[in-house]
Amino acid sequence: MKISDNRVLADVADVLYIEANEVDQNADLRRQGMDSVRLMELVERWRSAGAEGIDFMTLAEDQRVSRWLEVLAASTNDDARSSE
Repeated sequence: MKISDNRVLADVADVLYIEANEVDQNADLRRQGMDSVRLMELVERWRSAGAEGIDFMTLAEDQRVSRWLEVLAASTNDDARSSE
C-alpha cells in the first residue's frame, strides 16, 4: 500500500510539533528537531500503514523528506511485488 505524500508530511509535522506546511522537504530534518526516537516512531507508523519494507537505517542516512518519499515509494512497490 502506498503511503501518500500528504500523509508523510502530516506524520513528520506531527512528530516535530509543527504544521505540515512548515516542513521543508529538502532540508535535513535534524535541523528541525528530528531525532532517533521520533524517526523510529515514523518507521513504526509507516510499517503499520503498509510500508513493511521500510527500515530505520535507510531513513536515518538521508533525513530529507524528499528522499523519504522516494524510499517509501520504492518500499511499497517492492512490498506489492513480493506479495504477488
